Amino acid sequence: MNSGHGGDRIKVSVVDYNSKWQGMFFDEAKQVASILGDSLLQIFHIGSTSVVGQKAKPIIDMMPVVSDIEIVDLCRGAFERLGYEYMGEFGIPGRRYMHKGGEKRTHQIHVYQYDNVKDVIRHLAFRDYLSCHVDVRNAYGDIKEKLALKHPEDSEAYCGGKDNFVKQVEREALQWYWKKYNMALRPSYIGDS
Repeated sequence: MNSGHGGDRIKVSVVDYNSKWQGMFFDEAKQVASILGDSLLQIFHIGSTSVVGQKAKPIIDMMPVVSDIEIVDLCRGAFERLGYEYMGEFGIPGRRYMHKGGEKRTHQIHVYQYDNVKDVIRHLAFRDYLSCHVDVRNAYGDIKEKLALKHPEDSEAYCGGKDNFVKQVEREALQWYWKKYNMALRPSYIGDS
């Protein structure tokens, strides 16, 4: 997904899925949860490392959803002590973005307030769509692998190269996601008159 990382210059490496990524997410999520405290409502593993079988840059993307986005700014020092570079909105209004590991990035955090439904659902729909559509997941992995070989030192070119594919899949994923949950809710709001 386009995460608004314009200007990032980290080395691009795409690898086969690693089952350890789930544990890496949970270990880091515990630390993030302790920083955010009661303002944290939920934390999701998103991005390619969250999709079983997906080729990915080995960077764990996390999406905490909080009751008040302003509280995240107050936690900046705690995140920096944990090794994160705090980037603020970084191109996406209403988000707080930070990353860890410098040029050898290991984790990225995208925090949204609970009522930013558009961005929260966008990430979850994309993840779940790839998990349920192996053909799309594999095509995405192939595109990422080719782009990583073509642009190993230029993450901006790497992200730009997959942007059209991601936008198309995101549109499909959002429609699929809403249909999926509409079907689940339908009996509760449509009854016999």
